[in-house]
Amino acid sequence: MADPSTYRPKPGEIPDSPGVYRFRDEHRRVIYVGKAKSLRQRLNNYFQDLAGLHPRTRTMVTTAASVEWTVVTTEVEALQLEYTWIQEFDPRFNVKYRDDKSYPSLAVTMNEEFPRVQVMRGPKKKGVRYFGPYGQAWAIRETVDLLLRVFPVRTCSAGVFKRSAQIGRPCLLGYIGKCSAPCVGRVTPEEHRELAEEFCDFMAGHTGSYLRRLEREMQEAAEELEYERAARLRDDIDALKRAMEKNAVVLTDATDADLIAVAEDELEAAVQIFHVRGGRVRGQRGWVTDKVEEVGTAELVEHALQQLYGAEQGDASAGGGSGGVPKEVLVPALPEPVEPITQWLTERRGAQVSLRIPQRGDKRALMETVNRNAEHALVLHKTKRASDLTTRSRALEEIAEALDLDSAPLRIECFDISHLQGDDVVASMVVFEDGLARKSEYRRFQIKSFAGQDDVRSMHEVISRRFRRYLVEKQKTGEWPEEELGGELESGPGGGTSQPRPATGPAPQQPAQGATRDEEGRPKKFAYPPQLVVVDGGQPQVAAAQAALDELGVDDVAVCGLAKRLEEVWLPGESDPVVLPRSSEGLYLLQRVRDEAHRFAIRYQRGKRGKRLRSSPLDAVPGLGETRKKALLKHFGSVKKLRAASVEEISQVPGVGRKTAETVAAALSQTAAPGPAVNTATGEIVEEE
Repeated sequence: MADPSTYRPKPGEIPDSPGVYRFRDEHRRVIYVGKAKSLRQRLNNYFQDLAGLHPRTRTMVTTAASVEWTVVTTEVEALQLEYTWIQEFDPRFNVKYRDDKSYPSLAVTMNEEFPRVQVMRGPKKKGVRYFGPYGQAWAIRETVDLLLRVFPVRTCSAGVFKRSAQIGRPCLLGYIGKCSAPCVGRVTPEEHRELAEEFCDFMAGHTGSYLRRLEREMQEAAEELEYERAARLRDDIDALKRAMEKNAVVLTDATDADLIAVAEDELEAAVQIFHVRGGRVRGQRGWVTDKVEEVGTAELVEHALQQLYGAEQGDASAGGGSGGVPKEVLVPALPEPVEPITQWLTERRGAQVSLRIPQRGDKRALMETVNRNAEHALVLHKTKRASDLTTRSRALEEIAEALDLDSAPLRIECFDISHLQGDDVVASMVVFEDGLARKSEYRRFQIKSFAGQDDVRSMHEVISRRFRRYLVEKQKTGEWPEEELGGELESGPGGGTSQPRPATGPAPQQPAQGATRDEEGRPKKFAYPPQLVVVDGGQPQVAAAQAALDELGVDDVAVCGLAKRLEEVWLPGESDPVVLPRSSEGLYLLQRVRDEAHRFAIRYQRGKRGKRLRSSPLDAVPGLGETRKKALLKHFGSVKKLRAASVEEISQVPGVGRKTAETVAAALSQTAAPGPAVNTATGEIVEEE
């Protein structure tokens, strides 16, 4: 725990102007980002008596080891820079909203020749019109099923569409009238796009004029005694009205607005957003967050606005969906000051945005509904989270007690070796923090210092490489004297796949910058030490891992192994394993960590094996690209026939000159021809024609 007075800036160093500041910990990780109208006044608040600080703020300043700042011109610039840095550095003490689920949206792919209506999740794509998000995917499908009767737009995948076009026969939806079947030419691309535009207009809320037109056509058909057509139009109108009932009218003035409500307690907060377009609720989503900093409702609203609109551009009403920034944003409390955030929203929309608190009428009543949803979401989240937090805490405590650790291992790293009969030997490193997987910190290794199958030696190499990188970072910050490293630091390009070096080799150069966290705080590969290293295996693997740490002088990291056969926990130097009860939460967490490392290693090993099996002797020919490789194989039919060809025959292939032909012939002559193929059923040698 650091003393804030050790890194407090000197008097007069902090400017009295707008800016953004960053607190970093001892490993140079950015742990908090904030903005201020006056940097001097804001930062001075952090360096007062610790007893007067909020507990979470006190934890932050004692975790930090330095503070730095960037001066900007206006508060709007500070707001934008703060949002950018929070997205880039993911500081642990900032408010970060987490979606309480993955919300689906109704998407119309207007960027395709034949637009498709489908359910989409994840980031938005250019050229796609979105409506929602919705609470459930089935709600989208029910609405689409009703609308396809009136707007028979394509809903099939690219594969189904292509197949129907090839066989000249539409799918089932084309036969029952719920698709206009553009795949077989029943409608032109222009006519199908017009249908998609009408579908989008209806979903955007332009329903009144369309219903009136259908009713007029129905009456005209009845007057002309076209009763079948009139009945079909009547059914179309009923289908559209049923679809409209799914989005209740809540604001009579066809308002485009987002309503944001916050429910909070001392530790957590829940945010609910209703997207209202054309006076109807077109989408809903919710977030929850831990209040790791001392913030009020106004600050939570500001963070929610940053996250909600930080990646949006343009007017929400122009797109027909819930994307973009609406002309009106209704909130329970206004950030102080309100002008910078309002100006920021206006710039993102390209037009004036009204940010206000609803006081009366329909908007006030709807805000109360949104607030009830937020309160319900917080209660539901706490019900789920309480059990989850308790379980994870108990698991970490049980591991600490079983392994006789000083404290609970908040960061656990697990290593596993994978190969196929000694080929493509690889290793994985997975990271769990606070009992949860941190996939952004996963790393993978190639074992290249020796050939063959030797899990113990591979484990020693991987542990050595991982902690050499860690010691490099400590040496760069002055925490570990260079002479104590003993020439064991590893060189090589960034990542876990760098060229390994045996521990007895010569002293290396400094690692590439790509392998570390840069000075701006972006993630390094191996910068942060775990409290516990878990290896997949028994006594031999544990002994190899401990030997690697001892050789490097790392004595503050515990090691254990989890053997698959009996799920026994092995400790270095112990002849008997530690046996945790089968019902132990600690054992269950260790199993999850081990299984995740095994899965990650297997995935990498299979990828390498597949790539190797797909390789060709032509891959080693310098200057030979994919186009000429295909031309050579197409001309000769096989590598065997190409290997037997003369330089003159090779140079006759279009695009292959004599110099390239000589290079190909020389390269193939140096590679051994594969053995004859054998029919495994009969044992006969299959001669290639």
